Amino acid sequence: MWEAAFWGFVGGVALIIGAVIGLLVRSAAKALGLVMAFGSGVLISALAYELTEEAFQRSGGLSVVGGLAGGAVAFFIGDWIIDRHGGQHRKRSGGQQRDGSPGAIVLGSLLDGIPESVAIGVSILGGGSVGVAVVAAVFLSNIPESLSAATGLRKAGHSASWILGLWTAVAVVSAAAAAVGYVVLGGAPPQVIAVTQAFAAGAILTMLADTMMPEAFEHGGSVTGLATCLGFVCAFLLSQVG
Repeated sequence: MWEAAFWGFVGGVALIIGAVIGLLVRSAAKALGLVMAFGSGVLISALAYELTEEAFQRSGGLSVVGGLAGGAVAFFIGDWIIDRHGGQHRKRSGGQQRDGSPGAIVLGSLLDGIPESVAIGVSILGGGSVGVAVVAAVFLSNIPESLSAATGLRKAGHSASWILGLWTAVAVVSAAAAAVGYVVLGGAPPQVIAVTQAFAAGAILTMLADTMMPEAFEHGGSVTGLATCLGFVCAFLLSQVG
């Protein structure tokens, strides 16, 4: 459990690092968009090869399809509710959070981060050690995610202490989610673990399409697709080495 919590926190720490960078460095919009595109590609690779493929090997196609659909629908519903309460622009870099609810922004940030953390906890159940590619993917994608959000929150008038407090809280919850995922599924049958992996993959993919990738394409320009592909390739190679 403690190992899962540690690696979940490692992935979450990237949120704090990204927030600090966003507060201290004045990032160009195009550069930020390309970094977010790279992070999206990294996560797409991880959810394809480290979650969905492994889930299929554990339990077959039915569990994968059910898990993917469940994760996508669950994230969509949660995100829809949060959007209606003022959290729809939580990852934007232009200060659109000014009209949002701080509570909804916090809940939205938690909603985005929990599936990734659960995936880290579940990755330990497979081989007894953490999935290096999963942790790396979460870490590399979390930096541009919180960097963009911190930039926007700052422009919206939130204080640096509030922003850092937000991402520190999300990092702590990430550690807890990884530990809970490990403990709850520790003795579960392969089918349950497979569904959980696919569920996390579906939620993460929906999150990417809904929040990170639109921001990346808005600012990254015509080379956004290349940056996304580069992130995918790097994460794929890392998964093969790991």
